[in-house]
Amino acid sequence: MGIINTFRTADSGQRTVLVAVRSAGALHRLLDVLPAFDGDSRVVTRFTLVPGSRFDVDALSALDRAGARTLPWEEALRGAHDLILAASPKGELRRLSGPRALLPHGAGFNKTITDDGSAGVPSGLDPHYLLADGGPWAGLHALAHEEQVSRLERTSPVAARHAAVVGDPTLDRLLASAPRREDFRDALETGPRRLIVLTSTWGPESLVSRRPGLAADLSGLLPYDSFQLALVLHPNEHSDTGLFDLSRRLAPALSAGLVLSRPHEEWAALLIAADAVITDHGSTALYAAALGRPVIDAYDGGHELIPDSPMARLLAASPGLPAAPELPDALRAALAVDTRTLAAGAFSRQGQALTRLRHHLYRLLGLTPPPGPVRTRAFPRPSTAPRRPSAFAVRTEVSGERITVQRFPAHTREHVHHLAAEHPTAGQREAQSASVLWRRAQDTAAHPHSTAWTVWTAGGWTAHALAESPACRTAVAVLTPRRCLLRHRAAGLFSLRLEPHRDAGRVSYADPAAVASAVHAWLGTGASHAPPVSLLCDTGAITVRVHLETAVADDLDYEL
Repeated sequence: MGIINTFRTADSGQRTVLVAVRSAGALHRLLDVLPAFDGDSRVVTRFTLVPGSRFDVDALSALDRAGARTLPWEEALRGAHDLILAASPKGELRRLSGPRALLPHGAGFNKTITDDGSAGVPSGLDPHYLLADGGPWAGLHALAHEEQVSRLERTSPVAARHAAVVGDPTLDRLLASAPRREDFRDALETGPRRLIVLTSTWGPESLVSRRPGLAADLSGLLPYDSFQLALVLHPNEHSDTGLFDLSRRLAPALSAGLVLSRPHEEWAALLIAADAVITDHGSTALYAAALGRPVIDAYDGGHELIPDSPMARLLAASPGLPAAPELPDALRAALAVDTRTLAAGAFSRQGQALTRLRHHLYRLLGLTPPPGPVRTRAFPRPSTAPRRPSAFAVRTEVSGERITVQRFPAHTREHVHHLAAEHPTAGQREAQSASVLWRRAQDTAAHPHSTAWTVWTAGGWTAHALAESPACRTAVAVLTPRRCLLRHRAAGLFSLRLEPHRDAGRVSYADPAAVASAVHAWLGTGASHAPPVSLLCDTGAITVRVHLETAVADDLDYEL
């Protein structure tokens, strides 16, 4: 992380903007504002970490990853700055010298923080922090909606003198990124499933504090091939807990395929990709609502939510989720709620935020803004890949030559037909108990420096699996997304040919392991197994046809 010794360069025609950061969450908000200075060599940006927040650890690492040039706090105090940007008025910020612009820390000013500032006053609109020596702390208090100005006038008329409605730059990024929804879903391996995103703020009333087992409960109830789950946590929760402990606490849900978003930017990609959002009282859900996503209320109540705030109104209009099994009913009810209208109370001037901010920030800098429009950056493609479960508890229903398959994590309490496990990644207990074992073909390019190696053929491995695993009734070698070799202990060998699901010009593939469980269930009914046979397999969101044929030599000899 670079250290800069000089920060005021006005004598050279340049201006230095000091970005004063207290936490990772505040930094992320400010990074969304900085494109207002894009393309202007007159503006130099420096960062400093304001002491006093227990959530500052991740801010340091985020600055380092961004390649930001930083000033030590004591050095930042020694002179005047051309402009100071902050997303929180708390801490020792007032000790910095220079014009100040205060940006919102979130959306809607919906929470009051117990034992921090004035009781019952929204965090971010508290005169305890907004005034210094009786006057406004900031030369610009940028707000996202006229209603916020009205609330600020009620709590602090003096601070409201420098308030301006500019819109929300983070929402503008979301709206600009919305066309990338399919790309984001592809990165998350969502496919035709419904993506349900849980969002949690931080603190004692948050979703992860009040209902820490909700993600695991939902993963045990929702069929894997119909639903995907993701969790968006407030950056403060990431900072306070750390990825190691978060992964440990969420281990059952993560092993079932839960996507845990990274704190910077990836949360936005998840909201864009989502089909519905389950939330507490954190303002992230307002962004989801502005995108038109159905919202489900999982807030258990408390003292933090400000009555009649935009978030309070959104939760009041949204169906509740008292317990995980009630999600299907809540989803149906949520689809009937017009969330965009409810979110409109938190966001105005949509698509205009950076243009308006540029006007105000350059006024404070004493410069004329550069010509041309400001470009709103789209959010990047998510990079967190979900973990594929290595074992499933499988429920099947056979009706003639049509089979319905629902797969759940091995820890589910749902009534199921059999256990299926992947070789060699499943745990020993699941592998020894599984009625169906499957193995996926590996790319031989994984051994580029080997002079020799040994591999199984599909025929050899399926025979070995049945011989070594007395509980196993069916062994399946997944050769490609459309080809499998299946060996059943009683019915014998089959080549499987899977047709993709086609709908309106789109092609979807079922997981061959799910289709293998369907064929296993059908073979167990005692029906005539003489190939060729054509079966329909319902695997969650799609239905595919599978053809059972006499095993062919190319499949038997396929190298795994």
